[in-house]
Amino acid sequence: MVKKPFRIGIAGLGTVGAGVVRVLQSNADLIAARTGRPIEIAAVCARERTRDRGVDLSIYSWVDNPLALTEIKDIDAVVELIGGAEGPARQLAEAALKRGCALVTANKALLAHHGYELAVLAEQQGAALMFEAAVAGGIPIIKYLREGLAANNIKAIHGILNGTCNYILTEMRETGRSFADVLKDAQKKGYAEADPTFDIEGVDAAHKLCVLSALAFGIRPDFEALNVTGISHISAKDISFARELGYKIKLLGIARRIDEKITQAVEPCLVPADSTIGAIEGVFNAVFVEGDFVGSSLAEGRGAGAGPTASAVVADLIDLARGFHILPFGVPARTLRQAVRGDAGDLLSRFYLHLVVKDRPGVLADIAAIMRDHNVSMEAVLQRGRDPDKPVSIVITSHPVRQADITRAVGQMASLAIMKEKPRLLRIERF
Repeated sequence: MVKKPFRIGIAGLGTVGAGVVRVLQSNADLIAARTGRPIEIAAVCARERTRDRGVDLSIYSWVDNPLALTEIKDIDAVVELIGGAEGPARQLAEAALKRGCALVTANKALLAHHGYELAVLAEQQGAALMFEAAVAGGIPIIKYLREGLAANNIKAIHGILNGTCNYILTEMRETGRSFADVLKDAQKKGYAEADPTFDIEGVDAAHKLCVLSALAFGIRPDFEALNVTGISHISAKDISFARELGYKIKLLGIARRIDEKITQAVEPCLVPADSTIGAIEGVFNAVFVEGDFVGSSLAEGRGAGAGPTASAVVADLIDLARGFHILPFGVPARTLRQAVRGDAGDLLSRFYLHLVVKDRPGVLADIAAIMRDHNVSMEAVLQRGRDPDKPVSIVITSHPVRQADITRAVGQMASLAIMKEKPRLLRIERF
């Protein structure tokens, strides 16, 4: 007996929304065969009906208000691709779940800020909440954490979670161009938004890390618990110095469990140039997971774009059409605990420090004295340039040191009269 179609409503027809329609149209027979029933678009909703999106939308019913999708007869799932943590996206998510309708979303901001409340609501109403497309696009990292690694205690998760930043840093290294110049190029190529703030300041990656941490550690998504630093302050000189030292600079999301305390941070770090994570270039993403039985594993692929993200949305729809879904965060939402935050200042790490100073006798001795007074031991020193009339760069790498100690040392250095720019301090990670 042929099963009835699985009927969906789609809110938001931007790059990803149009991509979902394209996948469902192009691979309709394949999806029906693998699902056991066709997936049918009952209605769509977007602000502009006449815009050319590269797919035929004339065959679908339109609604003007996203909330109207939840009122459609026999609707099985609502796909929220509006974006944003508040406003119509949140209203639609809550309305769908309250009606017991399955919700599929690619909205990491919504989950980072309201994921716990939405998961509780979904479980109360017996509705599915699916979000494979919210993190790392074409990499099935949500399914991997929630299902494939369900038998493991996760110790740490880290990775490259934003393709825009990885592209910019890759281009800066390969071409020697400035951050501002490469950013403009990324915008022209469509890798960066007209307003790139969420990407380059680390917010997008932090939203994703927040969701991954909830799945990995059984904690409530809490965006405010993350320390977030972007890449806009990284200079071409930093890229060059890192290369000379045998490193590449990558924007990393890192979450660790240490004695039941969780540290979560998004920040640019130096990684060995010949390491696995150092080899992830351009717009690609990579997520490393460390479990107590599986050890360290890697998932890599395209983290954004219409194709990969739409593919992840449709994968969720296929699961739902098959009658399969599990708890949003892998455990009952009410058991998700508020994370006990670890003090980042207690972390031991090696660091890269770039100082731009007046070229005066005794400068390095003054800097060394400050580091000595704060228990910071120097591993290597690079000094480039020699001109009393121009600032020069001094680059120092440290032996393992408490972050709090080197941060205090850098704070004291920043107040020196010889300092011409704000010191740049980056963690060195060797995973």
